[in-house]
Amino acid sequence: MKNITLITILALSFFTSCKEEKKQAEAPKQEMEISDSLKWSERMALSEIKRFPDPTLLDFRDKPKWSYTPGLVLQAMSKVYEQINNQKIYDYIYEYPDRMIEEDGTIKTYKMSNYNLDMIKAGDIIYYVYNKTKEPRFKKVMDTLHKQLEGQPTTSEGGFWHKKKYPYQMWLDGLYMAEPFHAKYAKDYMNTAVANKVYDKIVLQFDLIEKYSRDSETGLYFHGWDESRNQKWANKETGLSENFWSRGMGWYGMALVDVLDFLPENHQGRARIIKYLNQYAEAIVKYQDKSGTWFQVLNLPEREGNYLEATGTSMFTYTLAKGVNKGYLPNTYLENANKAFQGTLDLFITVEDNGVVNLNKCCGVAGLGGNPYRDGTFEYYIGEIIRSNDPKGTGPFIMAALELNK
Repeated sequence: MKNITLITILALSFFTSCKEEKKQAEAPKQEMEISDSLKWSERMALSEIKRFPDPTLLDFRDKPKWSYTPGLVLQAMSKVYEQINNQKIYDYIYEYPDRMIEEDGTIKTYKMSNYNLDMIKAGDIIYYVYNKTKEPRFKKVMDTLHKQLEGQPTTSEGGFWHKKKYPYQMWLDGLYMAEPFHAKYAKDYMNTAVANKVYDKIVLQFDLIEKYSRDSETGLYFHGWDESRNQKWANKETGLSENFWSRGMGWYGMALVDVLDFLPENHQGRARIIKYLNQYAEAIVKYQDKSGTWFQVLNLPEREGNYLEATGTSMFTYTLAKGVNKGYLPNTYLENANKAFQGTLDLFITVEDNGVVNLNKCCGVAGLGGNPYRDGTFEYYIGEIIRSNDPKGTGPFIMAALELNK
């Protein structure tokens, strides 16, 4: 009898153990949080919110900072919100300025005395929330950023230094950081005579980039120009840096296509900006890879270590698509934009089980000079960190998707 009971207990234990193992093996799939039925623009916006629940910590930060990267991503999200009216997205957008701006209009972590053009970019999202809320503190922020631009140090011909600590240097990045905000501020808050002077100054920035940074042979643009020729990265004859960096050119293209939103139709410089945009588009499509994407260093696809890169590709896609949609570029460039977007999906996009979308193969950062010193060589550009979901890629990806209705 005891033997029968023991056998029964062992059998029950065996079957129970098997059931538990089966349960573990058949663990339920992760719940889909972001539906794949949504457009890519909304999927990426919601993915960014999932990745960075605190918008002041966008760009992998460990503490809040006033910076261009939240400005870029949140501006992209604002365009998504205007299409789909998802309150979750608006609340996320609003949280950044709400927490970074004091009641008296003081901007946390910002110092005007640095005269850093990168700090202007977040003004675009302040402009957006001010038009929604009319909170006086946000108007004070825009006034502060405009005041910075009024005092920004310049080259001998009036070109804005990229930062006070980078004297006599114009970088392609700076045009996107400053000029769309500069133009919209003039359009909405200045009388016509004063605004026209600001528009002249804005167009001058592009004229100087075209004069000094554009390579006549390739049509591509060098990342930086040093009027003083003092920097190690600067050619002693031309003052130019050595390479054509994809995201540097991406910043410039977005600056061209976005500043036209605010430059008056009758301004004498408008036609030149459109001409520059067409020259730019003609140049970049020549270097578009068969995959639809672009290399980190644009003109050296065969060189060892070079790689197809997501942030510059997303910026080019946005610039071409918006340029066509606005009527600035011929319709033929829409084919290049669609090919680029598909290439991005094929090469750079992965989707997690919960629906979160990742943008991979992003150059994390690149610049010129500084400490440690960045010399602008090919080896420097390919040697910087490569990471996923860099906001300098996710923001333009969202905007490109919107322009292509993807």
